[in-house]
Amino acid sequence: MFSNRALTPDRLSAGRVGRAAAAALALVAVGLWADLAGSLAHAVSVPTQPVTATTLPPLPAIPPILPDDPWDAALKDFERADAVQPWQPGGVVFVGSSSIRMWADLERQFSGWPGVIKRGFGGSQLADCARLARRLVSKYQPRLVVLYAGDNDLAAGRTPAQVRQSFEAFVSGVREGQPDLPVVFISIKPSTSRARLLGRVREANALIQAYAAQTPHIHFVDVFTPMLDAGGQPRTDLFTSDALHLNRAGYSLWRQVISTSLPPSLLTLPR
Repeated sequence: MFSNRALTPDRLSAGRVGRAAAAALALVAVGLWADLAGSLAHAVSVPTQPVTATTLPPLPAIPPILPDDPWDAALKDFERADAVQPWQPGGVVFVGSSSIRMWADLERQFSGWPGVIKRGFGGSQLADCARLARRLVSKYQPRLVVLYAGDNDLAAGRTPAQVRQSFEAFVSGVREGQPDLPVVFISIKPSTSRARLLGRVREANALIQAYAAQTPHIHFVDVFTPMLDAGGQPRTDLFTSDALHLNRAGYSLWRQVISTSLPPSLLTLPR
């Protein structure tokens, strides 16, 4: 590297040797500048790839409904409903088993939320929700998913660990096209008709709560605790005559717990 002192005019000789040295220095400087200019020109000429919608990863394809799918009728009902009322991206999908399907005034209960879509199908398990995640959720491109399931899994003999695995599979499925999609899990409820399963329900809830605590944008809503009486048993006043499904008081409690448990900023997050 040349110093400023070496290039000052008073250091260049007026004789032939000095003129030759000056000329050599000039040629070196010209060569260096040409190389630098060429490099800059090459760098500028390289086109950059603009970030547009076409460069973003495409949404996963929604598989067709198979004729032997056990939920064929429910899925076709959802498709017919979508044809009547097409949904805009950015809504909130409530998905799960009959506790979602039978929430008659769910849309009104959450009328302040953007575009509430109810996609509950009675008798389903969390494993079903995971398998059908793209059809039940991804097609709507929501900003938030609220899930209730797992109750029927335990009643069918699946273990709490299997229920947690199904929830992880559900999260992976809905995040295939939306990597940071927030997911809310409503804890498995303590039904009076399934009091024998309370130990498994507690364990499954604890496993999913632990997963939520270590996974970004997963929210665990505990409705299990406020649904117990002073003796630690399911409150009978929250259920219909079948001792399994919620009555109006039960749904009112759910709405209150959900609304007060979630951060207010959750619904304003970008899609």
